[in-house]
Order: sequence, then C-alpha cells, then structure tokens
Amino acid sequence: MAERIGGAEVPEEAAREEAAFWRPMRDADLPAVTALAARVHPTFPERPEVFAERRALAPDLCLVLDDAGRVAGYLVAHPWRSSGPPALDTLIGRLPEAPDAVQIHDLVIAPELRGRGLAEPAIAHVERTARGCVARLCLVAVSGKERFWSRRGFRPQPIGPGGSAGALASYGPDAVAMVKTMAG
Repeated sequence: MAERIGGAEVPEEAAREEAAFWRPMRDADLPAVTALAARVHPTFPERPEVFAERRALAPDLCLVLDDAGRVAGYLVAHPWRSSGPPALDTLIGRLPEAPDAVQIHDLVIAPELRGRGLAEPAIAHVERTARGCVARLCLVAVSGKERFWSRRGFRPQPIGPGGSAGALASYGPDAVAMVKTMAG
C-alpha cells in the first residue's frame, strides 16, 4: 500500500496510474531526491547525507511527490529554533531539545509539474504536524521565492539571538529568512 498524504491509502499499482501525490519519504527515495535537488538548485548543492540525516531525524516531516512511481518533488522539514536556520549543506547531528519552530529545509517541485498547486498538500501536512508542538514555521526563501512563501502567510524575519547570520549567508546573497506564526 502507498500511504498518501492528505488522502486514503490506495494500492501501489493504482497510485502509479493516478495524478501525482505526496507520500512519506523512504530511504530508497534519497538518490532521486538528491538528483532532483541538484537539477533544481545547481547553485545550492547539498550532500546526500544532509537529506538522509533530516529524514532520519524527522521522518514525519519529510515527503516526496510521487508521479507515476518517480520522485517529482520533495519536502524536507524538521523541528528547529526560530532564531535562524542551520547552514546549507550542514549536518545538524540532533534536533534541539526545546524547538520552537519547524524549519522547512527545502521544498522542490520538478519544473515540468509547477503551477498546479502541488505544493499545497505538503505545506498543509507540515503545518498540521507542527501545530500543537510549536508555534512557528520557518524557512529560507532562495531564488526569488519570497513572493511564493509570502502568499502562504510567511513574513521576512531577521536572524534572532542565538541565530547565525553566517548560516543565512550560506544560502546566497538574496536569501530571505521567513517565518509563519500559526494560530491556535
């Protein structure tokens, strides 16, 4: 059975014949995730170990967009602190003891599938999973994606005490730290 995010379980064969859907990331997906990251973010390379570590630390917050059995997108997130992101391409070792946010490390949709609203179920899953545990979602917008995230309730945020401006700088000169405070 393929577990669908935001939907009922369906047989693996039937899932492959339907439209793209989000499901939990598996170890077997990691090579495809790394390849898609390199394709979409060539100026922001990350080692495969970074994706593997994030998945191991927060498996319920790491998803792939399954399109007829191929990885056509992914979302990687993990509990963190809202004071600032971990540096790009860095192993974090362990999650903070008292996280106050979930850090959306990366969200990628293959270019040929963009513009169909496919990111929304994955973002909603992260918000549902985080709600009740933390009050904020944080991320770093790169490649001009600040507007995309602003439309989803995120606002620019300065790096706070305990955060690292160097970590933000690792995402490039146009990177914008953003936060969304969740109600309730």
